Amino acid sequence: GCEITYSPGPAEWLTGRRLIEAQTVLDSTFLLLYADNFALVDVEALYSCHSRSGRSVTLTLAQKIPGNVTLGGHEVRDYDPLRSSPDLDHVEIGYMVVERDRVMKVLGNTKLAPDVEFSAALESLVRQNEVGGVPVDGYHSISDPGRLELAREYLSPKKLLLVDRDGVINQRARPGEYISNWEGFHFIDDAITALELLAQRGFRFIVISNQAGISRGMVDPEDLKDMHDQMVSTMARRGIDVDGVYVSPHHWDEASPMRKPEPGMFLQASKEHLFRLDRVLYVGDDLRDCQATANAGCGVVFLGELEPGEVMPSTRFTQQSFTTFTEAVPFIIDHYARDLP
Repeated sequence: GCEITYSPGPAEWLTGRRLIEAQTVLDSTFLLLYADNFALVDVEALYSCHSRSGRSVTLTLAQKIPGNVTLGGHEVRDYDPLRSSPDLDHVEIGYMVVERDRVMKVLGNTKLAPDVEFSAALESLVRQNEVGGVPVDGYHSISDPGRLELAREYLSPKKLLLVDRDGVINQRARPGEYISNWEGFHFIDDAITALELLAQRGFRFIVISNQAGISRGMVDPEDLKDMHDQMVSTMARRGIDVDGVYVSPHHWDEASPMRKPEPGMFLQASKEHLFRLDRVLYVGDDLRDCQATANAGCGVVFLGELEPGEVMPSTRFTQQSFTTFTEAVPFIIDHYARDLP
């Protein structure tokens, strides 16, 4: 359904020249992409940041050392394609919003124009405080064969379900207490039934759980590890394969990016297991789970009912509620079937 207009030119044209030659088919504000990077970019949020700033260009950036950009807030403070400074800790990954006329003016005034690199215009605009930046959590490049294979794996659809622990897999402790050892860990029968049904359809699982009992001194980290090792091995004997268990030991007062509702554990799991967050669901039973998925950019299956006054967060990703895990199984299977052959 896409209509593509090409602006062809010889191989020796530099990137700035290519934009100059294509300017008649560009909108006054346009999105410029690089062809060798893939990232999950919220284009609406990117454009909103660009509009508020009033700058000529707003880049999407990923953390990397050495990089070619120094970012302060949403302002690009330094830009160096040669990566000569240790303070450069981000890289541009494309997906940028560009004001055509302002950028064309800079390109046209650059020495040796029209045969110029686009990076020359960015350097000039950064000196004029005309470039903003929006950080993106991770990207995948296809710029060499090794990275191509990683990107291929990352982009391939997977039957991978993310799952909360307490209240979803096992029975919760009493308020103010924590499950501190394997003897106190009791599976929820309905959950095991649901996980078995999904495993029989080829699903694998990753567990993502807050465990503030560690920071409060109520749970020993070694006991928690032993508990999870036994949980995983017990589930494996039932045909339920758990690929990873991610735990935030942080206290809720620490404001850790790894503790739900922040998305840190989701982002780490995506990076280590090479899956797209926008193609998976998370099963949880707490409003923080719903907020975490909205922040991470994935869908949620909520088990139970919200407390009075609680409202699901606004998100463009799937949100569906069920009373029990087994009731959610047909929905989960159907949801993943949309992306899988």
